[in-house]
Amino acid sequence: MALRLFSRKKEVRKRPGRGWRKSALATAYEPAAAQRYSDHPLERLVQLGRYGILAADPNQWKEQPGFSSTYERVLEAIDDSFGYVPEGYASIPQTIQDAPGCAEQDFDTNPYLLARHCVTHAEYQSFVDDDGYENLDLWPEDIWPHLIDFKDLTACAGPRYWKDGRHDKRYERHPVVGISFYEAGAFARWAGYRLPSEAEWQMAASWRIRSSAQTIRRYPWGDALNIRHCNVWASSIGQTLPVDECASGAAPNGVMQLVGNVWEWTACDFTACDSEGRNVVGDMVLKAIRGGAFDTYFPAQATSVFRTGSVGLARVHNIGFRCALDLPSDDEDGEQPPVGGADRVDSPSAPMRDDPVRTPELAGLPDAN
Repeated sequence: MALRLFSRKKEVRKRPGRGWRKSALATAYEPAAAQRYSDHPLERLVQLGRYGILAADPNQWKEQPGFSSTYERVLEAIDDSFGYVPEGYASIPQTIQDAPGCAEQDFDTNPYLLARHCVTHAEYQSFVDDDGYENLDLWPEDIWPHLIDFKDLTACAGPRYWKDGRHDKRYERHPVVGISFYEAGAFARWAGYRLPSEAEWQMAASWRIRSSAQTIRRYPWGDALNIRHCNVWASSIGQTLPVDECASGAAPNGVMQLVGNVWEWTACDFTACDSEGRNVVGDMVLKAIRGGAFDTYFPAQATSVFRTGSVGLARVHNIGFRCALDLPSDDEDGEQPPVGGADRVDSPSAPMRDDPVRTPELAGLPDAN
């Protein structure tokens, strides 16, 4: 189902940017060249990078010419771009202040695949080119009225800081930013993937696998902050880096930049309580984000366990996302890991009171302007 919401453009005032985009707007914008895609359905699917669609239902494509060789190439591409995350568990703090002894909730995580890097501007361009913003099947129905707001600097459908529906080619390998939680989810569904749950993300970053060693890492690379392994405020870089930078800070499975560069949307709502166990609520539902960004000043906020949230409709300069993929189940009756959507994280170890406390801001919440 498709709807043309952005076929008519209007003149808009362009305002100076902030954060990562200062250097981009200080010089001439270099729009990426338009791509030509094949009319052949299978070839077009691969050109667009929708590998998860083919991997999830290969039978649908078996009659297409060249299926066998194409299918093998797609599986190899998934193997190259995703890292295997083994079975493990995560203890997620349930209070605003992550102090020693605070309430936590334990989650078991099933094995799954996590993208080795965040989705880039170039990869997101394919979603825009394929009319992803006009395909209502990719979006929750209650979000349809908000689609008209998902515009770039020139009122075209796309991330907030693009122009004329094209990304700046100088940043094609940088993580795409200026996209909301719902845009991240729509891309993942379009590509045949999903967003990781908060527990899955923490498991991958802390590497708390099930073993007799009972290990947990504060950072993907170990227990000590090393600003050469990540892109945070102390690294003095001042903007996003390409997604293949900081390779020395990768997790054991090769997943990169889980800490720093950009915060990452997860599939879960952000919920928390105060020190007395009362729900902390705001005017709008928050979605959990993880990992810190290039402008994260406090080291304690750029770790594998720190958690915060942002309004789901926020389209800011320092939040991106990466995709996850379920492994095929050997037991058809077995319980599958959570897919897409928003899983609420409630703490059985710290019962919530009925009288909520309202707070205007949460620790580490990125700028929503």
